[in-house]
Amino acid sequence: MNIVLCGFMGSGKTTVARQLHKRTGKKMIDIDTYIETKENRTIAEIFSSEGEAFFRALETAAVKEISHLDDHIISTGGGVILNEENRKELKHNGKIVYLHVTIDTVLARLKYDKTRPLLAGDKEKTILALYEKRLPMYETYADIIVDASIAPKKIASTIIKKISENT
Repeated sequence: MNIVLCGFMGSGKTTVARQLHKRTGKKMIDIDTYIETKENRTIAEIFSSEGEAFFRALETAAVKEISHLDDHIISTGGGVILNEENRKELKHNGKIVYLHVTIDTVLARLKYDKTRPLLAGDKEKTILALYEKRLPMYETYADIIVDASIAPKKIASTIIKKISENT
């Protein structure tokens, strides 16, 4: 069974995945890094040259390839949950763990971030709109919801405990 981390950008998915890897020994895969390696360019470059729809198609293809692996920690991109096919694939062989952060935490963490292609323009307005759209999906499709405003080590411990209680 995979541990699938989902949550809004800035929730700490990759950082928590590293902590889970250290504690469980499970292999870790970050979907965005997987796509960047396959495409030999950054997510920002893909968005810039091809657009979001093209990126989402790459993301869905990556989810199909990765979700059939077993005993991995999968760190997803913030928007992976938007696609029903992605949700089904990831849930099929994994526990979906939603790393919940408040909108204030997201705004603080992303205030100076210039690496996220979806945040071009009015960053705060964009974040608020995306957060409002995605929050219900994260909450609906998660098997486990964890407060991600605490230290990554504590988040990892909480996830391990909750998964052992739910299996």
